Amino acid sequence: MTTISRTVIAIGALIVLAAGVYAFAPGKSAPPAKKEAVAEKEKDHGDEGVEMSDAKVAAAGIEIVSASKGTLRDALQLNGILQPNQEALVQVTPRFPGVVREIRKRIGDQVEKGELLAKIESNQSLTVYEMRAPIAGTVIDRQISLGEYASEQKPAFTVADISTVWVDLSVYRRDLPRVKLGDTVLIDIGDGGKPIEAKLSYISPIGSSDTQSALARAVVSNDDLRLRAGLFVSGRLILSAKEVPVVVRAEALQTVENRNVVFVRNGNKFEVRDVELGSRDPEQVEVVFGLLEGDKYAAKNSFVVKAELAKGSASHEH
Repeated sequence: MTTISRTVIAIGALIVLAAGVYAFAPGKSAPPAKKEAVAEKEKDHGDEGVEMSDAKVAAAGIEIVSASKGTLRDALQLNGILQPNQEALVQVTPRFPGVVREIRKRIGDQVEKGELLAKIESNQSLTVYEMRAPIAGTVIDRQISLGEYASEQKPAFTVADISTVWVDLSVYRRDLPRVKLGDTVLIDIGDGGKPIEAKLSYISPIGSSDTQSALARAVVSNDDLRLRAGLFVSGRLILSAKEVPVVVRAEALQTVENRNVVFVRNGNKFEVRDVELGSRDPEQVEVVFGLLEGDKYAAKNSFVVKAELAKGSASHEH
């Protein structure tokens, strides 16, 4: 081999070595593989989307939120009913039988402790005595009318402090081994509001022969008077919980051409983002691929975006 050939080979080797050093130099490293893959996915479907102004988004009731870390819960679905807190309820009974001469309070009235409820003329002494509220609360029942006979054996009023209520849940026998005092329960009262979180404070030691279920109870604050005794509720008893890196609301998921997608907001456009799903609960779904924490997406009313996308596709076909 000639001297010139050796020189050419050496120069070529140095060029290759220099290129390798540059490629792996600090500050020149590639971004994480997951971000690259998501970016590639965006490129693949980059033209797939629909433009919607902020005004149109607001008019359609589309709620935009950010993908974030979340907690998925394995839960037991229970049915129940709201009951007055029996530990904060008093039935007011006449001390002596007699005729009702005056009534000061009716059902629904707020009363203070010691406030006058009614006046009754005693059959024994023919004198009028007063019935007063033994606790502060709300009159939830009244069993007397003006001029009628009032018996000492029958409550005339029921006064309850409704700042707390009982949530009585039915647990079927097959599920009883999984339920423990202190378990967290999410209570949905069916008014469209956020579920109320509470803890089980009582589990009945006996069951019902009719329903083959036992009672589990939570005491819930009712300062805003949102809870009304007698109404049915549902509860999700949390059995386990798992933290995941990225979740979206279950209602955000749509299908486009048999693909699971989420509509990601980018400027005035919703982009169709393919997603790979993991675990889920009734409210949230884990996204294991296709979406990053912080990405803004259509959560509520995402079906409107899908409808707009379909209209756009139809117009292109014609």
